[in-house]
Amino acid sequence: MEEEQDVLEDSTLSNNLNVAGVEFKVVFNKRKFDVNFNLDSTIAELKEHLHTIIGVPKEMQKVMVKGLAHDDKSLRDSGIISGSKVMVIGSTFDDVLALSHQPGTWIPEDKLKSSAIKEPLCQQKIHKKILDKGLPEDVMPGVKNAKEGLPPHPLNGMCNRGKVRLTFKMESDQIWIGTKERTEKISMSSIKTVVNEPIEGHEEYHIIGIQLGPTEASRYWIYWIPCQYVDAIKETILGKWHYF
Repeated sequence: MEEEQDVLEDSTLSNNLNVAGVEFKVVFNKRKFDVNFNLDSTIAELKEHLHTIIGVPKEMQKVMVKGLAHDDKSLRDSGIISGSKVMVIGSTFDDVLALSHQPGTWIPEDKLKSSAIKEPLCQQKIHKKILDKGLPEDVMPGVKNAKEGLPPHPLNGMCNRGKVRLTFKMESDQIWIGTKERTEKISMSSIKTVVNEPIEGHEEYHIIGIQLGPTEASRYWIYWIPCQYVDAIKETILGKWHYF
């Protein structure tokens, strides 16, 4: 009887330890927070907990553990262990509201109407000139009407004026745009927006414009992005909140 009681107590202690979770550090805006959370909870649940600590709504958080951690995965499956360093990137509602209320340049109504009926990207001279060269020989296969997460390797085979390679460095919140001449390392938090459009006649590929400054003139265009990766690229750079 005593042995059974000991076994029961050991089992209860073990369960309590599991519930107590694991201790790790969360880094947000150069500040560090000690967090204790259940390893079998999901990243989505962790985001809800982090909201109470850092004030960033879960929809506006990007959690990174050796890459982007997905909401439906557990902390355990995402690679979080005791002593891990978890990076969080995001903006509070106050940050977003402050940005949206900054004074802008007044645009006449007739200009707004003309801008609303711009011709498709594929038909614009600047883009058509590159698209008319045809599909690059070494471009990655595109899959129409499909959605996939980012692959573990760089996206290559696309083009701008020459060949372009995209590498996502989640641990440093950077996207590397590589060409034959050099590699530009860009902080994803500095990117204003990302626009995209299917390529006519090749809808399994898209044009993507990464806006690096305050105006459309600062967009860096990349052609022949495989369709299945477009949503993952936008979500990785901007976070899920860009849909709202």
